[in-house]
Amino acid sequence: MAQCHLEKLYHEKVAPALLKEFGYSSSMQIPRLEKVSVNMGLGEGASNHKLIDDAAAELSRIASQKAVVTRAKKSIAAFKLREGMAIGCRVTLRGARMWDFLDKLMNFALPRVRDFRGVNDRGFDGRGNFTMGIKEHTIFPEIEIDRVEGVKGMNITIVTTASSDKEGKVLLDLLGMPFKK
Repeated sequence: MAQCHLEKLYHEKVAPALLKEFGYSSSMQIPRLEKVSVNMGLGEGASNHKLIDDAAAELSRIASQKAVVTRAKKSIAAFKLREGMAIGCRVTLRGARMWDFLDKLMNFALPRVRDFRGVNDRGFDGRGNFTMGIKEHTIFPEIEIDRVEGVKGMNITIVTTASSDKEGKVLLDLLGMPFKK
């Protein structure tokens, strides 16, 4: 499989820049992307199975990988939720699919968000991993807006090998993540 534009950018420009900026003694210390996890939580999906199936199909189309339906671990009476009920779907991307998804997210999907001024950089977890939320899944080019029954949100977590938030932010910044200035 051919290398993605973003993966090529990482190997040619981002990794040497990180090595120079942080002064690592070994090339194995350079932060890299491990995986991207995309999650759609559908609370009302517990009572509507068609909603879960549609969301899983749409997420599979967006991620180019089959989505897994997530089920409730515990019963919660206040939410009318029973153990084992379908409540969402998720997909974990690694390798070429991860690079393709990130390229599509940063260069096609995020600029399609209405009044987009950049991604908030407060989504780091203290270990260099970044999580962001998207309110409309229709920003992805694979989704046909005419066939969508309801707009769904999603959480995207980018897991890196960076040891600090600063390293993770610099890595994503150099890759082209449009953070707010």
